[in-house]
Amino acid sequence: MIEPSDRIPDEVLKEIFPRKLNRCRASEWVYTHLKQMILAGKFGKGQRLVREEIAQNFDVSEGIVSRAFSQLRKERLIISKGRKGSFVA
Repeated sequence: MIEPSDRIPDEVLKEIFPRKLNRCRASEWVYTHLKQMILAGKFGKGQRLVREEIAQNFDVSEGIVSRAFSQLRKERLIISKGRKGSFVA
């Protein structure tokens, strides 16, 4: 069993894997907030979600928003229409 004192401190992990940890947390954060907004009706059905605008509003990269969109598509909360973009399902 791993004791709390045996755990690698978060600061050390962030030094070892800063990008991976930060990107995962950021995409989960964006995904969670977008999901809550969709379920709360803040985006109307069929409304286009613009990746660039969302990235700017959340102050993250478009890649992070793309990962969040991927999760939302898996849950069928948004749909992609080719080059037209992503829309609330």
